[in-house]
Formats: sequence, C-alpha cells, structure tokens
Amino acid sequence: MRAHRHLSLSRKFQRASLTLCMLCLALSASAQAEPMTSSGETNFPPWQHGENNDALQRGLEFTVPQVDVLADFHGDLSSPPKLVLYVGGNYFFAMAPLVKAFEMRHPDYQGRIFWETIPPGLLAKQMRAGGKITVGNMTWTVQADAYFGGLNKVRELIAEGLLQGPAVPYVTNQLAIMVPKGNPGRIESLQDLGRPDVRLVMPNPEFEGVARQIKATLRKAGGDELADAVYQAKVKSGATVLTQVHHRQTPLFLMQGRGDAGITWKSEALFQEQIGNPISHIDIPEHLNTTATYAGAMAKGAAHPQAARQWLEFIRSDEAFGIFRQYGFMRYKEAGEKPAQ
Repeated sequence: MRAHRHLSLSRKFQRASLTLCMLCLALSASAQAEPMTSSGETNFPPWQHGENNDALQRGLEFTVPQVDVLADFHGDLSSPPKLVLYVGGNYFFAMAPLVKAFEMRHPDYQGRIFWETIPPGLLAKQMRAGGKITVGNMTWTVQADAYFGGLNKVRELIAEGLLQGPAVPYVTNQLAIMVPKGNPGRIESLQDLGRPDVRLVMPNPEFEGVARQIKATLRKAGGDELADAVYQAKVKSGATVLTQVHHRQTPLFLMQGRGDAGITWKSEALFQEQIGNPISHIDIPEHLNTTATYAGAMAKGAAHPQAARQWLEFIRSDEAFGIFRQYGFMRYKEAGEKPAQ
C-alpha cells in the first residue's frame, strides 16, 4: 500500500515537473517571438510615448500595443479643433516637434490641433468621404484644413477640386533599404532584393504612392526584370509581403522576423535607428535613387483658412526645416527640381 502510494506521488510529481517545464518553454518562446527594446518594452507602435498628441487633458490613458492603438490619429476632438492637418505618414515622427514649434509661435492653437498621418492616397479618399473615417469600431468625421503629400499628388487634388492652390513644396526625401539590425539577410544592394531567399516587406501600389518611386528605382538598378521579381513573382510566391501603412508595418514586420528587407524613405529608417529600435538601413546610390518632393495646400472650403495659411507658411520656415533635417530631409529648391510624386 505504501509502495503504491509512493509510486502515485512520484507520478504526480513527474507530471507537475513536466507541466512546469512546458510552461517555461512556452514563456521563453513567447518572449523570443515578441521583439523587445533595451528598456524591456515591446517595439509595437505607437513609438513616441504620447508625444504625438496635442491634447492638454487626456483623461484615462488606455493604449494596448497590438490591441487598442490609434497610432496615426493625434489630438483632441472633444472640442472643435482650430486646425486640422491631413499629413502623409512619411514623417509622422516629425509632427510632434513641428506642432510644438508652431504652437510656440501661435499659442492660441495649443491643444487645439488635430492631425492624421495615414498614407496620402487614403487621406484623399477620406476627403472624398467628407472627412468621415472608420477605424475598428469607431467612426468620426473631421474635415481637413490643409493636406500634405507628394507634390504631384497635391497638384492632382487641386485639379480635382479637393484642394485650392497654390501647392507649397517644402522638403525632399530619398529612398533607402531598411533591414533588421545586423542585416541577417546580408543585403548589400538593390540587386539582392531579387534573390529568391530574401523575404521582402514592400508598400502596396494600391494604397501607397511611394511604390511608384520604388519601382522606378528598381528599374534603374535591374530593369523590368528586378521590378517584376519584387512586385510580381515574389508577391505570388509569398516572398514579398505588401503593406497598407508602410511607415508602421515595414519596421514592425522586420523586427518580428517576417522579412529581411524593405524599401522605405530614408527618414523613416533614421527615425527607427534614433529611437533605438533594432533597425538599420543601406543607402541607395544617388544615380539609382529617386527623389520625392513634399508639398501641401489648403483644403477647398477649409473651416480654418487662416490657420491653414499660417501652417503652410511655417512649414517652409528655417525653424521647420531644422526639424526635418534631423531625419535626413533636404530643403526643396525651386531651380532644377524634378519632383518624383
């Protein structure tokens, strides 16, 4: 009887030990699958710890990365904003210091600016929808006072009647190859992106205008063969993952190990490096690169035309350029400029 009881206790102990080991392994695998920063926080957006929020009174702060996040919508709509900006997401990271500098010049706008930083093509769709947008289970309406994107896109929207001229260009940007820190895919050039073993994260041409510049650069480096390999053959095989919001998804997917490289604006890679995320980049030679010109214009029928004009004036100022320059942007020059968007 005692031997039987001893054997039963031994078996229970073995089962408990096995369960504990399995739990430890599961927790270890989960920790390895979830990218971490040096401070122990996950690398999921939003990445600026609330700095990209103009609200003075925030009430309950409830942000759960991967679950409840509105990373590209900033400000307070509980009272009518005094300025609403639709900004292409390529420089979402620069908006907090830009807004802060603008409010130092115009204190009346403090806490009363609302801005969105989704891709410019989607912002145009929101304008056509009267400013109404749905994210998850939430729907709201906020109409733009000014819109910012590529120069050619701004001109198109002026011609369409959504914006009113003139288009105001202010900075330029170039492409780079974004890679995980350490460059595990051993990417050295654009040609490497055509290798069958290289997994890519690339902007979707359906949603993001930057795909046009990327295709142009790929053709410069390897003709239609390289462009088709990246955007057709590898899409069909699953080796290229297409994004809807590349300025969020590309670095995140690379940090998660879902890709070896992706082409983005150089400024986006520099921002990720500056905040300490495990991201690096490879420069694209000048003769293969594509330059984009960023511009803005007032929305047709803007509710706050004076505020829109003040922001359009500010965005071309030396103070604003000093902020852009921190992320690798170049000043727009009238003479000899060939806008890519």
